[in-house]
Amino acid sequence: MNLRQAEEGKEYIIKNINTDDEELDAFLFSLGCYSGEPITVVSHLRGGCIVSIKDGRYNIDKQLAEVIEI
Repeated sequence: MNLRQAEEGKEYIIKNINTDDEELDAFLFSLGCYSGEPITVVSHLRGGCIVSIKDGRYNIDKQLAEVIEI
């Protein structure tokens, strides 16, 4: 299951990031988005979703939400 399919307000654990792009991996890692970390979908938007990772909230687009497996 990926973030686009997640329920709003429920905490999940990131299982995998499915991308071959090293820059994207490094960017997500800098946000605290990596395997084993908890993540919560705050709300779904037309173009993506707002997620809460550690102490921050981020707006991510739908393509990025699809590569984050929970």
